[in-house]
Amino acid sequence: MKVLVTGANGMLGKAICLQTAPADVELHAADIVGAQIDLDITCPTAVREVIHSIAPDVIIHCAAYTQVDRAEEEPDVAYRVNALGSELVALTADRVAAAMCYISTDFVFDGAKRAAYHEYDEPNPLSAYARTKLAGELAVARHCRRHWIVRTAWLYGEHGRNFPATILRAAREGRQLRVVADQTGSPTYARDLARAIWRLIAHAGYGTYHIVNLGSASWYELARRTLDAAGLYDVPVQPIPSSDWPSPARRPAYSPLSSLRGPAEGLPPLRPWQDAVSEFVSHVRKEQP
Repeated sequence: MKVLVTGANGMLGKAICLQTAPADVELHAADIVGAQIDLDITCPTAVREVIHSIAPDVIIHCAAYTQVDRAEEEPDVAYRVNALGSELVALTADRVAAAMCYISTDFVFDGAKRAAYHEYDEPNPLSAYARTKLAGELAVARHCRRHWIVRTAWLYGEHGRNFPATILRAAREGRQLRVVADQTGSPTYARDLARAIWRLIAHAGYGTYHIVNLGSASWYELARRTLDAAGLYDVPVQPIPSSDWPSPARRPAYSPLSSLRGPAEGLPPLRPWQDAVSEFVSHVRKEQP
């Protein structure tokens, strides 16, 4: 089975490429620069040439514009990557009879439900970034007959900028930690998500899936767990309301994800988010003692 990973230099793309794939997989890694294959997903010619030359069986589409606040200033750029780019990949995937796995986000929901969102809840994005990701979902569903849409949330990992790594760095530098306590979501470890995606494309039917680590947390709770896992019990964290940390983009106040599709397909749940954070911190401390 030939598998093409777009956005292979990103946090999730790297985790997928580094994770042990099924034995029959021939892996091709692509990104805009610096990967095995150079690929600008917003260029129709490049998308056609790369996908037709590889003729993959599956495309795991991790390439994305992920700068949530900046998207408010440059929505057209975000749409070009998340909507147009995904549409170009989906159209070409369908032409070569490839299945496509598109990575989406909890931000497609508005947080008003005040309970965990499952796959059949109606999206209502609040920000420009979220609207572009939902547009990507719709484009993939429309243009690629065999597709998985994977919504995940609050992703972190060893590669790239992320919240737990930022908290650890700030603590080491002795900075005051003030963390929002009234936004709740599903912290998800990129390594765990990568394993789940390999299982998904090997065994499950097509459609939309929510894949996150079990449980939910506020940003404050995630910060506290990260520090405790690093043995930094005495480092204080001040919980604050989101009104004390204004940002250009509106974020859902309560957007944990749950899954109806995963259990129906026999996919095992991911471990609790607390255990995943502990492993992440262990890896970070080995690399940066």
